[in-house]
Formats: sequence, C-alpha cells, structure tokens
Amino acid sequence: HGGNNTLRASFPVSGTQYGYINVTTGGTLYSTSSDYRLKENVVPLTNATARLKQLNPLRFSFIPDETKKIVDGFLAHEVQDVVPEAIAGSKDAMKDEEYEVTPAVLDDDGNVVTEAVMETRSVPDYQGIDQSKLVPLLVATIQELEARITQLENN
Repeated sequence: HGGNNTLRASFPVSGTQYGYINVTTGGTLYSTSSDYRLKENVVPLTNATARLKQLNPLRFSFIPDETKKIVDGFLAHEVQDVVPEAIAGSKDAMKDEEYEVTPAVLDDDGNVVTEAVMETRSVPDYQGIDQSKLVPLLVATIQELEARITQLENN
C-alpha cells in the first residue's frame, strides 16, 4: 500500500481483502479492490455515451439539512437503471424498526420494576449511491467523444 500508510479499516470477505481505508501524510485513500487477478469476463466498456446520456444530474437540497444547501447529484433509483452497481437498496423500500413507547421503570437500586414497552414501526430504508462507480462510464464516454472529434477533424 505504499510508504508511511496507516491502515484504518480493512474489509475482507472469506479471507480476501476487497477494500480498505488507508491514511498517509498525503491524504486518505478509500480503496476498492481492482486487481486483475480478482476479475474474469473482462471486455471493453462500449456504448458509454448512450448510457451516460440516460443519467439525469440534478441540483437539490436534503430535507434534514436546515441550511438548505444546494448540491449536485442524482436520484438513486434513476441511476439504478443505468449503473446498477452504483446503487444500494431498492426504490421506496421500507424496514421495520423497534422503538421504545414507554421506558422501563427502575427502583432506587436500579432494578427493573416495570419493563419498557416496545413497538415496531415501518420506516424508510433509504437508497445509497457510490458515485465512484460512475467514473468508468465517464472515462469511456470521454474516450468515445475524443474518437468522434478526431474522426471529424480528419475528414
């Protein structure tokens, strides 16, 4: 992993490391395994420009953000159709969550006199996006556009 690295987190699956976070004096590296020895069925990424044109970049603010700061990004469910590996979760998914309706009652010695009353409610199970998974599509699109420009210049 290079010199002066400090491994902060490692993400092994069945003994193989598929990701890690390293910190150096030069910054933080968030790494997903990309070694050729872990891959098969390797083929060129083609038709990137057509796929890229299906993406819908937007500007928005997040509802919980009191500052209402406007940011650039995507709606996860829209990206899922184009680059499914960039998205975790499913559109409109819900999950059950247990919550405390009434807290436990304790005596002066800390012993439970009355158990807490718990219930279950359904809450949103929000989708996530790993925007780094869009980079191969972006690079392939630039390469396709560069080839088209070169061809036009040579005619």
